[in-house]
Amino acid sequence: MDINLARTFLAIVATGSFMRAAEQLHVTQTAVGARVRALESLLGRPLFVRNKAGATLTSAGEHFMRYAPTLVQVWERARHQVAVPPGRRAVVTVGCETSLWEPLLVDWLMWMRRAAPQLALRTEVAGADALMHEVAEGILDIAIVYAPRQRPGLRIELLFEEKLVLVSTHRRGRTPRPADYVFVDWGPEFVAQHNRAFPDLASPGVFAALGPLGRAYLQAAGGSGYFRLSAVREQLERGELRRVPGAPEFLHPAYAVMSDGADLKVVTPALAGLRHVASLVPAVNKGGRSGKPPRRQAAAA
Repeated sequence: MDINLARTFLAIVATGSFMRAAEQLHVTQTAVGARVRALESLLGRPLFVRNKAGATLTSAGEHFMRYAPTLVQVWERARHQVAVPPGRRAVVTVGCETSLWEPLLVDWLMWMRRAAPQLALRTEVAGADALMHEVAEGILDIAIVYAPRQRPGLRIELLFEEKLVLVSTHRRGRTPRPADYVFVDWGPEFVAQHNRAFPDLASPGVFAALGPLGRAYLQAAGGSGYFRLSAVREQLERGELRRVPGAPEFLHPAYAVMSDGADLKVVTPALAGLRHVASLVPAVNKGGRSGKPPRRQAAAA
């Protein structure tokens, strides 16, 4: 069976429609329909009922749903293991959300190089939804994300909780002004809390979807913005940036997400490395002012 048939089936289940599945898979809706028909022909049963609201599973589709994720995961693991470089025993693949990779992913790579030289390392940086999808399909062994959605078959572990702090290039770290404020998108929870704390900054002068880009611009052009404490620690120590006194602080946690069926021989050393580099992240100061939500516990989905 073409493994793309199972991938397409899972994409339709996840998105609820043939059209959205086509967008996620970057193929035409006609191609999605053809794959479903081919899969239904192989199984001898219809898998979806299509209507104006989207697509729902038939009884046969619900039964196939029990096996489709395993089919994709087994294929991806086999593909990765066949591609193991000479002198290595296995490949570990880790993905990290865009707002979290620096310096976490670099530190993890260096730790793995020393502590687990028998493993080949593959990394990628992407959005949370894409990473979660790849973990579910077995493409990634571990994903590091900010706000994971709980899904059946996935295990979630809290790595650390870091501060997002308001910093400025001005000597006295004055209250930010819309004209020279750099807004970095740290996720929906941050955006909601930030807008409550700073309604006047809802339309900033500069918007950046990537933390390092926003920080580089801030240092070059001047102004203020929220950044991860570990990412601006050196600039604060050198006096290039200053924390704004009395400004609220927000939590920016990082979670490791993996499949319940992950290969423990590969995942265990990789997770140990992530826990080690996470322990080096500056601890949250629970005594300061905070705009944080209640602490979320690590959960097993």
